[in-house]
Amino acid sequence: MARPPSPKLVGRLVRVLVCTEHKSFVTRELPEARLTFEGIEGDRHAGHTRPADVRTPWYPKGTPIRNTRQLSLVSSEELALVADALGVPKVLASWLGANLELEGVPRLTQLPPGTRLFFPEGATLAVEGENEPCVGPGKVIEAHYPEHAKLASRFVKAAWERRGLVAWVDRAGIIREGDEVRVMLPKPVTYVLP
Repeated sequence: MARPPSPKLVGRLVRVLVCTEHKSFVTRELPEARLTFEGIEGDRHAGHTRPADVRTPWYPKGTPIRNTRQLSLVSSEELALVADALGVPKVLASWLGANLELEGVPRLTQLPPGTRLFFPEGATLAVEGENEPCVGPGKVIEAHYPEHAKLASRFVKAAWERRGLVAWVDRAGIIREGDEVRVMLPKPVTYVLP
């Protein structure tokens, strides 16, 4: 029997964002999006597969692998913490290339792999893990605040464990700004090496 999502862990979808340009990762806002088993229709990260990269050093670079990074999720609360750590007024989800901005899920970035996010019209996301920060989004933030020194390099430390998550579509459907998001944590696993 399936376990229902915890009624205690409920957030809200603040923004749906998409990037259709392959030379940029900055996203733009949409009121809603259709999630398919490839990701958000038209998004540059959509697809059943992706090329292996520095995150998957056990494969030669460019090897086609399953795309478990179809969507990037961030938290409004964590974005505010990153902005505060950088000493800037705000950091926008779109500057980080995020697809979904959520609020009300405590420590979003710390949700474990295997967590499921359920949306009202049936769409479900499965969390792959933390989206570790890199200098790329820091450069976008730096471009918005040129009076602040070295924001690009400072972003990595400021966003550590606050950068959000990557996920893939576990069940297709429509998602909309303002949707309630129910969170189901995976069953705890204990594994002891022999």
